[in-house]
Amino acid sequence: MRRLTLTPRADWREKAEAVGFVYHHTGGQAYWDEGTAYAFTLQEVEEHLEPAAAELHDLCLDLVDEAVASEGILEKLAIPREHWDFVAASWRAKEPSLYGRFDFGYDGSAPPKLYEYNADTPTSLFEAATFQWLWLEDLLGQGALPAGTDQFNSLFEAMRDRFKVLFPGGGFVHFASDDEAVEDRQTVRFLEDLAAQAGLDPKFVAMNAIGLNEEGQFVDTDGYLLQAAFKLYPWEDMLREPYAASLATAKVRWLEPPWKAILSNKAILPLLWERHKGHPNLLEAYFEGDPAASALGGSYVRKPLFSREGANVEIVGASAEPVLDQGYGAEGAIVQAFHPPPSFDGKHPVVGAWIVGAEPVGMGIREDDSQVTKNLARFVPHIIEG
Repeated sequence: MRRLTLTPRADWREKAEAVGFVYHHTGGQAYWDEGTAYAFTLQEVEEHLEPAAAELHDLCLDLVDEAVASEGILEKLAIPREHWDFVAASWRAKEPSLYGRFDFGYDGSAPPKLYEYNADTPTSLFEAATFQWLWLEDLLGQGALPAGTDQFNSLFEAMRDRFKVLFPGGGFVHFASDDEAVEDRQTVRFLEDLAAQAGLDPKFVAMNAIGLNEEGQFVDTDGYLLQAAFKLYPWEDMLREPYAASLATAKVRWLEPPWKAILSNKAILPLLWERHKGHPNLLEAYFEGDPAASALGGSYVRKPLFSREGANVEIVGASAEPVLDQGYGAEGAIVQAFHPPPSFDGKHPVVGAWIVGAEPVGMGIREDDSQVTKNLARFVPHIIEG
């Protein structure tokens, strides 16, 4: 694993906007950075990253199977009690999943270590699946990369084909997100396009525009029933919305399914550790307040059960890095062994390994100046050296 310094394409902004990647800058700072790339060997991908993602996926599914039968685990996960049956019924009905993303600390030598699992609403999908691949094709065409250079990236095809598996007969599917959040809306546009290529009929509806009819079913702004719907909106919020009481009876086939509320939760980190102590891809972790957490000593990372983009994640005892406070943490927190991401030229990459269905199909890298990957972290492309 190496960090490369490259010359950005002169017209990369125009190319990004031409394909809908209009959020290439965030808050005035570059989000996409092609002046940097990470190079991996095929062995690092096939013997380290892929197997880690596949095995952790299996361990996570085993945990869901245990959790839906355990009030104690559901309590630890901070899933509202009134929705336990709804979540459990989703799992027992074998409602299928579309995708997820494992975030790893990885330096090319030691086994990848799981920081968290973005199992419900992972973003950076479009840039991972499409724009970094287009970047690779351009650089190969220009001779800027050696012939035979590849990428761990079948994400586009895997997502399109997964829609075909989930909806073999085609059909009408709603897609929902915050329509004012540019990254969310463009990510969902990408998913709508994939769904259309898979033979579906996609229709967008803003999350805040979904209503309830007199029968307690969800409807869009034209009065059409939501029967199958992808939502880029987290279950931990949906289960606490005023409409939550109708979720169990509205008969919507959701992507991601309700059982993903179990996995899109940092409480799985101590639960996985408790069940698989010493696993090479897991970091030691406990619920905050557990006396066993003293084993971590004075240096550890505190993470709220629900937080995104590094918000309210605190490195305790080992760093003076500021905490990005966005108000997360009311539901509780976990503590995890401090395992800083590697440093390449003073920058810290985190590898996101994508799962579609049950298969590892690609990766994307976020790089930050901080040891905590935050909302302004840059997305950088990667290659597999031939």
